[in-house]
Amino acid sequence: MAFGVKREELNRWKQAVLDGEIAFLTHYWLDPRFPGITTVTKVGCSDLGRLADWCRDNGLPPQHIHNRPPFPHFDLIGSKQPEILKLEGQWDQLRRFKLL
Repeated sequence: MAFGVKREELNRWKQAVLDGEIAFLTHYWLDPRFPGITTVTKVGCSDLGRLADWCRDNGLPPQHIHNRPPFPHFDLIGSKQPEILKLEGQWDQLRRFKLL
């Protein structure tokens, strides 16, 4: 279950993904398969090659990309989530979701 994201934010993320950009969208998330995890960051890009390269560059397995056209994405959770958000300068999302 996802919550804590505004429609305007979601629409900006979708447009960036469609434009072939690497785009970040963090939201609250609860899934019983991942106890203790309360947020996820969707890292999306419509250019699957670019997204796979981004995953490899960040030590993430590209085989875990959710290839769901038109919004393919990789779900960042756990300790890698704040680490990568810091590297990418996503300070607003880090503060807003208390990931610092």
